[in-house]
Amino acid sequence: MGDHDKARDKAARHLKKQGSVSSLASSLDVLKQHDNRHQRHGPSSMSTVSFMDEPGHDDNYKPPVRCENTYQLEPKKKFPSGKVKHIIQDVLDSYLAEEKYEPELCRQMSKTISEVIKARVKEMMIPRFKVICLVHIGQLSSQGLRIGSRCLWDDKYDTFSSHEFRNKSIFAIGMVYGVYYE
Repeated sequence: MGDHDKARDKAARHLKKQGSVSSLASSLDVLKQHDNRHQRHGPSSMSTVSFMDEPGHDDNYKPPVRCENTYQLEPKKKFPSGKVKHIIQDVLDSYLAEEKYEPELCRQMSKTISEVIKARVKEMMIPRFKVICLVHIGQLSSQGLRIGSRCLWDDKYDTFSSHEFRNKSIFAIGMVYGVYYE
């Protein structure tokens, strides 16, 4: 069983334990799509795109509903940074508690964990916020790491949550950005 299969099986077991069927389907679909691309083009590093529903042809096509502008320029409630930090901590602790550093496994686990965190944050149904999730996993030895990011930011409404995880072999940093979408 390859490292990729181990990561997929661990993700499936964890999501079944938590009872998150939509998150499980989404994560497994992403991993299957990656498998298909990986087999066709050989080993390479690539990004994944997650879909909550299967993309495809819909026989019952209806034209999009045209909505009026709300002219709402600020959110009714703030992004729940504390709850999101708890989600990041819970997922990182449960997935990586007993793991040892293996480059291929950690590459797959960072994608899987990122999808799981994003799905759990989206389950909170926070209106009008875009959710961006990043997870970095690396070997814990005597080196340093600096991570930086840049974007257009409205400091009144846009925010982020992050959590750092360490065990004897690896470190992980999970970040979720909540960007208000007018």
